[in-house]
Amino acid sequence: MDQGVLADHQITDLIASGAISATSPIADGQVQPASLDLRLGTVAYRVRASFLAGRNRTVTDRLADFQMHEISLTDGAVLEKGCVYVVPLLESLALPGGMTAAASAKSSIGRLDLLTRIITDRGTEFDRVPAGYTGPLYVEICPRSFSVVAQTGQMLNQIIFRNGDTRMSDADLSSLHADTPIVDGDPVISDGLGFSVDLKPDNGTLVGYRAKPHTGVVDLGKLNHYDPADYWEPVHATDGWIILDPGAFYILVSRESIAIPPMQAAEMAPYLAMVGEFRVHYAGFFDPGFGWAGAGGTGSRGVLEVRCHEAPFVLEHGQVVGRLIYEQMSALPQALYGVDIKSNYQGQGLKLSKHFKSP
Repeated sequence: MDQGVLADHQITDLIASGAISATSPIADGQVQPASLDLRLGTVAYRVRASFLAGRNRTVTDRLADFQMHEISLTDGAVLEKGCVYVVPLLESLALPGGMTAAASAKSSIGRLDLLTRIITDRGTEFDRVPAGYTGPLYVEICPRSFSVVAQTGQMLNQIIFRNGDTRMSDADLSSLHADTPIVDGDPVISDGLGFSVDLKPDNGTLVGYRAKPHTGVVDLGKLNHYDPADYWEPVHATDGWIILDPGAFYILVSRESIAIPPMQAAEMAPYLAMVGEFRVHYAGFFDPGFGWAGAGGTGSRGVLEVRCHEAPFVLEHGQVVGRLIYEQMSALPQALYGVDIKSNYQGQGLKLSKHFKSP
């Protein structure tokens, strides 16, 4: 197998070989162009605090220390804002020796400010699965802006599989852009592709949304259902800047339109902490074909999930707030994001999660 991020048909081969297994048969729709969607199991454990298992312990060991009570997810259950839950997933892994995996929240989950991170037995990092890992997978869930209704089988996270060193160098990224443009305008390439925030829209003054502090629950199974006005306040800018409030959660959009060619994938990463007292949610993964012209895209904006920290902070139009780390694929996917699969965010601009009606 060639070095790189595994494509859909290679993930299917892992399933067939038993390297990926599940207590319920894996459905065709779970396999994405370069990732596998992971499903919630039947029970959620309310725990006192977020934790990692640690090098010599299992998640079950740690649950014995921190578990408060358990909740059945079979018929759906409310996961309360501000609480921490651990849910065993239906999928397990038995990775080959040289293969690692990395997980991230699915895009719609990040846009709900739902903190979800994968943990493993003997794990020392969130969302990272070491080479050759054999064992179960768990997801830690902490709703931060809205309480949610979650149910067995729902897919909140996705996982990619890496064979060897997959990351592209800045020189390779510059060459890729010269051959197949990956961003409109001149690229800012430094340890990945930098992207900035758009606070001067072409039409009107709407630049984003801020989560309201006291709302009803969001049922993760209901799509195009909720009135955005019940959950979000519009954010307007007339002079190219806004002030972020400490503790508040914002949905903004990148100034750049981004494209992921068929033989690449990308992961969103945080920018340097020195640029200000805020953080852009970085658990984002972009499948091959996202925004790419050959997959029906004309470039897609990156939606930014922004949380301000200790002090109010002025965010300026064009300020670099994050970067995309491009990775080489191991093989060409059989299906691409956008044209070959049902993709909610191809060609997107400023957009809330798919649970909300279009404003």
